[in-house]
Amino acid sequence: MKIAVIDYGAGNLFSVKNALDYLGMESVVTRDPACMEQANGLILPGVGAFPDAMDKLTRAGLVDPIRDLAQKKPFLGICLGMQLLFDEGFEFEPCKGLGLIPGKVIRIKAPGLAIPHMGYNDLTISNPCALTSRLTTGDYVYFVHSYRAETAPEYISAYTLYGEKIPALVCRKNIYGAQFHPEKSGDTGLKILSDFGGLCK
Repeated sequence: MKIAVIDYGAGNLFSVKNALDYLGMESVVTRDPACMEQANGLILPGVGAFPDAMDKLTRAGLVDPIRDLAQKKPFLGICLGMQLLFDEGFEFEPCKGLGLIPGKVIRIKAPGLAIPHMGYNDLTISNPCALTSRLTTGDYVYFVHSYRAETAPEYISAYTLYGEKIPALVCRKNIYGAQFHPEKSGDTGLKILSDFGGLCK
């Protein structure tokens, strides 16, 4: 087994799985920590609200296994899954996150612009990492979100602008997060997933 896509009842699991299948990358959708332990890499998808997702992870008994395994192997959070990587979220109410990357998740401030931020936006590469090696500033990816990460520049590999600077791709050691949906971002997204797969050996 190569990549475990974590199923906790709050993810766009099968669009991610389909993208991995398209790339010929071995993967499995699972909520079994033993299965995750055997995988070479982990993906945490997510759609919905931060507190609800953390509640689902807690009820599934996955918070501690995720925190442990993320220290040992390549880990990618997607959309809400990226937001959960941070210390705390403020969607509806303050809620502790996984604490894997320092920072918090706050509502986008974009006066005059529609919220949620939805559609294709271009990336600016600010701090290259393993997942930006084949990207260039100006590449477009697909976003759907109303909240954004607030974190130190050292963890921001790429950002986009939507009324303010929005971290789009974050990284801390072997832990990565994409605020956008790589599985819905055409060739650019497939490059990111392919390069993540290359880390999972």
